[in-house]
Amino acid sequence: QVQLVESGGGLVQAGGSLRLSCVASGRTFSSYNMAWFQQAPGKEREFVVAITRSGGSTAYADSVKGRFTISRDNAKNTVYLQMNSLKPEDTAVYYCAADIHGSGYFVSRKIGVYELWGQGTQVTVSS
Repeated sequence: QVQLVESGGGLVQAGGSLRLSCVASGRTFSSYNMAWFQQAPGKEREFVVAITRSGGSTAYADSVKGRFTISRDNAKNTVYLQMNSLKPEDTAVYYCAADIHGSGYFVSRKIGVYELWGQGTQVTVSS
């Protein structure tokens, strides 16, 4: 069974940067669309960004456009989230997710589409 393991979270000051990584076990990573979601305390899990299995198409939440960048390295079974110009409101647990049935042409922002999830990594941005 494929497992997703996130890393790279931590405490950073506002305006700083972090890079999250999500490594997938197994040999089918390159066939999955991947996404990052965030869940702040007391809030529902929300879409942040997603990328198609080839990396050819991405989608971003308006709140992170121009600050966050998703990328993937299929040879390393890894998807990345580069987070720049971090704000206190970015504080959340960040989850990596895989859509194992998705089209390779576009990604979904709907949480219910994603069947596989990592355990999450905490990102805390201080003001």
